[in-house]
Amino acid sequence: MEMKSVQKIKRRSMRDEAYIILQDWSINGDWKTEQKLKDADLSEILGISRTPVREAMLKLEDEGLIISKANRWTMVAPINLQEAKEVYSIVKVLESLAIEQGINNVTEETIKLLNKINEQFKKELDHGNKNEAYELDFSFHDVIIKLSNNAELQRILTNLKLKIKRIEIHYFDKREQTLSSYEEHKEIIESLSNAELENIKKMIQNNWNQSLSRIEAIVK
Repeated sequence: MEMKSVQKIKRRSMRDEAYIILQDWSINGDWKTEQKLKDADLSEILGISRTPVREAMLKLEDEGLIISKANRWTMVAPINLQEAKEVYSIVKVLESLAIEQGINNVTEETIKLLNKINEQFKKELDHGNKNEAYELDFSFHDVIIKLSNNAELQRILTNLKLKIKRIEIHYFDKREQTLSSYEEHKEIIESLSNAELENIKKMIQNNWNQSLSRIEAIVK
């Protein structure tokens, strides 16, 4: 059957554009936890109709980033420490699985890249740049995850880490800044250099355990 010639779509739909922007605001601290949201206000800010905004907000609600009560209110979800514990426990296990699957793909270039990312991570921590530091932390672990060549595992971990990012950014200004995570990264790199799989898995899980412990210390 002959296909009709159609113009290629060059832009994401308004819903997708709105979703990306609103998701960023909910994760990076532009919205305060439990801040009330109105689709009319957001549509005016974004310069689009209310329909794509509502659709984007439904996706954010599915992700647990906002919550609502029918015909009453919609607000930014509170930070839930119990949920954090659950997410961290899953991430550390799945990342251990990723390196188990990807250990044979580690090269000298991998080690150089991880060292480069970690040193820049330290600089951003020293300057108190929370978003930049988190992105570098994310990149560090992303290098490890991609070694697995497991696209489904990468997708699952990326979605889970969005929740972790929101939590860590929320608590960043409330905790004493240390280089603990930087040092934990160095231990991971050393284990990778020596191809010590069980030790690598142990160091990865320790890094996530300590990250959660640093947050728990603030809440207590």
